[in-house]
Amino acid sequence: MMATIINPILPGFNPDPSICRVGADYYIATSTFEWYPGVQIHHSTDLVNWTLVARPLTRASQLDMRGNPDSCGIWAPCLSHADGLFWLVYTDVKRLDGNFKDAHNYIVTAPSIEGPWSDPSYVNSSGFDPSLFHDDDGRKWFVNMVWNHVSTGIGGQPKHPSFDGILLQEWDHAAGKLIGPVRNIFPGSAHGLVEAPHLYKRDGWYYLTTAEGGTGYDHAVTMARARRIEGPYELHPLIHPITSKDAPGAVLQRSGHGQIVETPDGQTYHTHLCSRPLPGTKRSPLGRETAIQKCVWSEDGWLYLAHGGQVPNVEVPAPGEAARLPAAAPIRRGFEGETLPPEFQWLRTPQPERIFSLSEQPGRLTLFGRESIGSWFEQALVARRQEHFAFRAETTLDFSPGTYQQAAGIVHYYNRHKFHFLAVTHDAELGRVLTVMSCPADWPDGRLAFPLALPIPLPPAGPVGLAMEIDGASEKLFYRTGQEWQALELELDASLISDEAGRGEHGSFTGAFVGMAAFDTSGQAARARFHHFTYAPART
Repeated sequence: MMATIINPILPGFNPDPSICRVGADYYIATSTFEWYPGVQIHHSTDLVNWTLVARPLTRASQLDMRGNPDSCGIWAPCLSHADGLFWLVYTDVKRLDGNFKDAHNYIVTAPSIEGPWSDPSYVNSSGFDPSLFHDDDGRKWFVNMVWNHVSTGIGGQPKHPSFDGILLQEWDHAAGKLIGPVRNIFPGSAHGLVEAPHLYKRDGWYYLTTAEGGTGYDHAVTMARARRIEGPYELHPLIHPITSKDAPGAVLQRSGHGQIVETPDGQTYHTHLCSRPLPGTKRSPLGRETAIQKCVWSEDGWLYLAHGGQVPNVEVPAPGEAARLPAAAPIRRGFEGETLPPEFQWLRTPQPERIFSLSEQPGRLTLFGRESIGSWFEQALVARRQEHFAFRAETTLDFSPGTYQQAAGIVHYYNRHKFHFLAVTHDAELGRVLTVMSCPADWPDGRLAFPLALPIPLPPAGPVGLAMEIDGASEKLFYRTGQEWQALELELDASLISDEAGRGEHGSFTGAFVGMAAFDTSGQAARARFHHFTYAPART
C-alpha cells in the first residue's frame, strides 16, 4: 500500500524550500532569516518523514547578522549536489525598508551534508533569491532576481518594477567568480514580483521555476521554458502551475516558491511554501511552512499537479511505501550536554558565548542578560519554532534581579514588535516580582504594553516555574514557586505573533518561536539559569 504525504511536511517557520536528491536521500534547505545558525537542512528517504540534520552557517566568517533588521538575514537558500560536493547558495540581506535591499550572495560547499562547510565565496549583490544550476556539460550558472531601487516600486508600470527580472551569469568555481555576460533572461508574467528562480533541465528544455505575486495571499509558482538557457522563455499554459491565490477556502494558503525534484524511479514532485491561517483570520502564527506536491509531465512537455488544477493538496501520494513516524509527543529538554538541543536557535550573533553558556553551571542553560528584548545586535534569547496551533511550554529558572533593568523568563516571540514575555524582574517596593511585557504588533514604534495591572510578588529567592498555553489565538500564562501552578488572570492574543499582524503579510517573513530570554540594560550581564524547557503539543 502506498504511503501518503501530509502537508506541510516541515511545519512551523520553514519557508523557501530548495530540494535536491542524492541517490536515495532527499534534502530540503529553508530560509532562517535572522535566526542563527543559518539555513535549516532536513533529510528524508521517503518524502514523508523529515529530520533536521544540519545548519551549515555556524561561524562569523560565513555569517554575521548583528544589526540586521527583523526579517532580514538569510533569504531563500539553494541546495544542490554536483562534483562530489553539496553546494549551498544563500543571501544575507542587510536592509529591508525603503528603496534598497543590500542583498549579498555567497556560495559554500561541503563533502557531506554534515560538513565541514567551507568559508564563503562572494558572488554578487544585484538581488536576492540566488540559485546555482549545474548543466550537463559541466558549466555552472548563477541566477537571481535583480532589484531596481530607482523604480517607482509597487504599483508602477509595468507592475512591480522593483522586481526587475531574473539575471543569469556563468559561475567559474575554480576562479571563484562570475564570468561572461550578465543576461536578464525572464521578466516574469503580468502577475509581477518575480523572484526565487530555479533551473531544471529535461528533454532538451530548460525549465525556469520562479515565484510571483509576493509571499502573501497572491503568491504563486510560475513556470517558463526555453531551448537555450539564456532564453527566450515561454510561459506555462497555466502560467502558475501551483497557487492558492484564487482559492480562499484552501487549507494551504500563500502557496509558491519551490523547486522540482525527481525520485530514483522517475516520479516528479515540486516543493512550495505555504501558510495555514487561523480560521476566520489572515494570521499565520506558524509562519510560512514547507509542502510538497506530486506532479506529472503532460504530453505537451509541461509540469502539472497530479491531482489536477492549480491548488495544492494537504494529502499527496508518496513515491513508495513508508511508515509514518508517531505523532509529536511532549519534548522535555534538559541542558546537560555541551550543545543546545537541535531544535533551538538564537538571534543574529556568531558569538553565542556572549549570550549563553551550557558549561558555566552544568545542567543549566545560563543566559547572560545583554541588550533589550527585540535588539538587532546582541539579544540573549534561545528559542524553538512553534510547530502546532495548540501547545504548552514550560521552564524553570533561577534569577535574582537587583533592578527593573534586569528581566528573564519565557517568551512567545516573532520580532521586536510582536512578542509576549512572562518575566521575573525587580520592583523597588516589592522586590522580586513577575510581570508581563507585550509588544502587541506595534509597528513601527515597538512600544510595550504591560497587561498585568500590578506585578505579582515572588519569594525573594528560589526557582520559579513559568508556562504558556497557546490554543489558536488564545494565550494563557502560568507560574509557580511551589508545587501548584497559578494562572494569571488575563488572556493574550496569540494571533499577534504571526506573519500578518502589525506590518502585514509582506513585511514579516519568519514565524512564531517560544523559548527563554533575558536582558540587562544596566550592562551588568545578570545571569538567568534555566533548568529545562518542555514543549508539549496539544493539536496540530
